[in-house]
Amino acid sequence: MDSMAYIALCAAALAILAALLVWAYRWSHPKSKGRLPPGSMGIPLLGETVQFFAPNPTCDVSPFVKERVRRYGSIFKTSIVGRQVVVSADPDMNYFVFQQEGKLFESWYPDTFTEIFGRDNVGSLHGFMYKYLKTLVLRLYGQENLKAVLVAETDAACRGSLAAWAAQPSVELKEGLSTMIFDLTAKKLIGYDPAKSSDSLRKNFVAFIRGLISFPVNIPGTAYHECMEGRKNAMKVLKSMMKERMADPERRCEDFFDHVIQELRREKPLLTETIALDLMFVLLFASFETTALALTLGVRLLTENPKVVDALREEHDAIARNRKDPDAPVTWAEYRSMTFTNQVIMEMVRLANIVPGIFRKALQDVEIKGYTIPAGWGIMVCPPAVHLNPDIYEDPLAFNPWRWQNKPEITGGTKHFMAFGGGLRFCVGTDFSRVLMATFIHSLVTKYSWRTVKGGNIVRTPGLGFPDGFHIQLLPRN
Repeated sequence: MDSMAYIALCAAALAILAALLVWAYRWSHPKSKGRLPPGSMGIPLLGETVQFFAPNPTCDVSPFVKERVRRYGSIFKTSIVGRQVVVSADPDMNYFVFQQEGKLFESWYPDTFTEIFGRDNVGSLHGFMYKYLKTLVLRLYGQENLKAVLVAETDAACRGSLAAWAAQPSVELKEGLSTMIFDLTAKKLIGYDPAKSSDSLRKNFVAFIRGLISFPVNIPGTAYHECMEGRKNAMKVLKSMMKERMADPERRCEDFFDHVIQELRREKPLLTETIALDLMFVLLFASFETTALALTLGVRLLTENPKVVDALREEHDAIARNRKDPDAPVTWAEYRSMTFTNQVIMEMVRLANIVPGIFRKALQDVEIKGYTIPAGWGIMVCPPAVHLNPDIYEDPLAFNPWRWQNKPEITGGTKHFMAFGGGLRFCVGTDFSRVLMATFIHSLVTKYSWRTVKGGNIVRTPGLGFPDGFHIQLLPRN
């Protein structure tokens, strides 16, 4: 190689290196018209994604958030899965973000989440379309249907499942609860009958869940790839079901999917088939997995706190004694009388922190708390950092239902409690989840005692999981 070619090659290499250094500098020092929150953007493209997904084997705030709050304060910037994000562990900012939906912020999730749930999923829709879908879903999960139908149906499902588990040497509780709730909700949503259907739909959702909050690498053998395959297979089932029902104009309305099909058949439908399918997929997932996780952790917490079990038994035995028939199903009035049970449920979901982050996106530059959130940036509201804040909850990692005593009932998200979200997107299934947890607790504490056989350890990645399960033995109560 002659000297001129060598010099040209060195110059090109230096130019590439300089361009990479400029790119890396711009990545770590993003532009803003105001003062950005402190924090690190991590390495180019990858950001701090690896740290965000690092396992955490406790109920405490994840090390990712905890370390950065200690270093930077309750509001900091980072980059996750290629997106610039401001993380908020500040109660006032969280509340502001929720209240300004549709004005300064809108619902948003990283591209990987959108791929998982569908580009037309309810979390990605805004304005009138979101309100329309919410009203549609409330036909199923609203209080009128809860009073008229769902309290009795959840009670029957809980009684039947507990009786079946008591006949076995042990049951893996998370799996048992997931199956019970999936069968119950899938029947209401799509007419699913486990006795007449193959188990493929449930298996697909199990595959989907394993990789839902995992490192987003879509390569065979990874949890994320398994998740995407589970979604694809579940959507095939739903598409086939939709095609069959759309071809039968005489079909009566028997489940929620039939109501959705009716909306699609309108002369000028607001729904598209894609939105309808993504809605059904998200509802099938959300209806069972989050409640099953919270209840599994809840039973583990009860196992470790016999005084709470004693107080629950006192409340529920009194309810049973006041009936003409002690074995009659739970009524709406009885459910509403379960004061201590509601405190237990609040404490369960506070500690479970099923949702590690709730995402929004800035629609314009937003000035708050002395910082600027640039337009287009994501905001991750961090519920665990609020629920486990010792300035808000004394001894926050302790399971203490009495901390909710004489507190007003929470019917929406607040600055200090957001287990079911907040603002316009407060979870429409909240009342259903509470009813299901209460009816399960009623049957459990009035009819059975139990002991741990094995497992019960948790891991957060950052979603909650039980890597070795939680196996319990149910014994008829004396």
